[in-house]
Amino acid sequence: MGSQEDKGILSDAEKQRIYEHNIQAIVEFFESGITNDAGALGIELEHTLTKKDLSPVSYSEEHGVEWVLEELKTHYPQETRDPDGSLLGVARPGEAVTIEPAAQLELSAGPFHSLCEAEQTFTAFENTLTQILEPQGMQALTVGYHPSSKAEDLELIPKRRYKFMNLYLGGKSPYGVYMMRGSASTQISIDYSSTQDCLRKLRIAFALVPILSLICDNSPVFEGKPSEHPLVRTEIWRYCDPDRCGVVPGIMKTNFTLRDYAEYLLNAPAILKPCKKEQWCYTERTFKEIYEDKEISRAEVEHITSMFFTDVRLKTYIEIRPADALPIPYTLAYAALIKGLFYNNDNLATLENLLAHVDAADIEAAKTELMMHGYEAQVYNKEVTFWTDELMKLAKTGLTAEEQHYLEPLSALVAKRQTLAQVSHQAD
Repeated sequence: MGSQEDKGILSDAEKQRIYEHNIQAIVEFFESGITNDAGALGIELEHTLTKKDLSPVSYSEEHGVEWVLEELKTHYPQETRDPDGSLLGVARPGEAVTIEPAAQLELSAGPFHSLCEAEQTFTAFENTLTQILEPQGMQALTVGYHPSSKAEDLELIPKRRYKFMNLYLGGKSPYGVYMMRGSASTQISIDYSSTQDCLRKLRIAFALVPILSLICDNSPVFEGKPSEHPLVRTEIWRYCDPDRCGVVPGIMKTNFTLRDYAEYLLNAPAILKPCKKEQWCYTERTFKEIYEDKEISRAEVEHITSMFFTDVRLKTYIEIRPADALPIPYTLAYAALIKGLFYNNDNLATLENLLAHVDAADIEAAKTELMMHGYEAQVYNKEVTFWTDELMKLAKTGLTAEEQHYLEPLSALVAKRQTLAQVSHQAD
């Protein structure tokens, strides 16, 4: 008689071997991001396309987002299409234009070693976009939430993955739909030079998330009405899906390892699994269960990491994710803030010391305080203004004299104890 393995039934020992292999594959994926040239930034900025009256622009309408992508192909000739032929993105070296679930248009660009280069890239993109949109009575807004519509009224793009994510996250709470269809963000990616440097930067970034969220609050409208409190996207992410959002469990402890991170990923519900017939199929099984009899590939690891939406996310770089979509001068200021803080060893040491006591519960408490009180909140036993002023001061010292001016738009807001959301409310 053949063994269990011969019959396709794996023994517990073989399953454990595969599990250990898959854990190690994820760890090695993270470790492959280690670089001796740490210092560059990746920037992702999402745009919400509307008509001049702020009504939404869908993917499929006559001059919708698919048409916009077709127009952009003149400048971004590399295209990505789904199996049915729908255009989902265009690109050129160093820049990719993609679309989010409700056709938010995102430019991902970099790596940038200079903020001047980033400024040129994003300004050129938005100038090109404006030339396409204006003749059709449309505009691209950089705000944290759709300025006029309810999320459920916004059309999903024809991407199978988003259909299943909408089903899964929408079943958790309405916040999944708010996140996918209504929200838009600015994300900054940074490098790490070692495993220790990676984990250190992750802990500091997670601790700074509530403060960065306040500094970059740009959601004056939520579900078609003036927002009732600061940090709209913070609330959305808090209640979207606890299995894959917020703070990675255990990461604030100094004994946390990349293996711990890998185990967190494998033991969460997958939502999607690859399938030959339909490309993606829906599942509520964990990644561990899906791959219990299969050694995962690098492409599969990349998919796994993409299905988590924590405040800070690790791939082969660290994504810092709490900021709302911001106009270009503020996007560059945010990039300057992150660069000045995270690429200066003295600043990292200062922040590590100041934030040494912060744990996951403290981070969540800080979010609650800031959503209630904004610039009048207490965060980590100090006035939040202590933290905002300290971050601006440290970042300025961490930048070259040639790049310090990029901080000014956010520095001015912090000095006035204001956010872009508040400025917008006052203008109305």
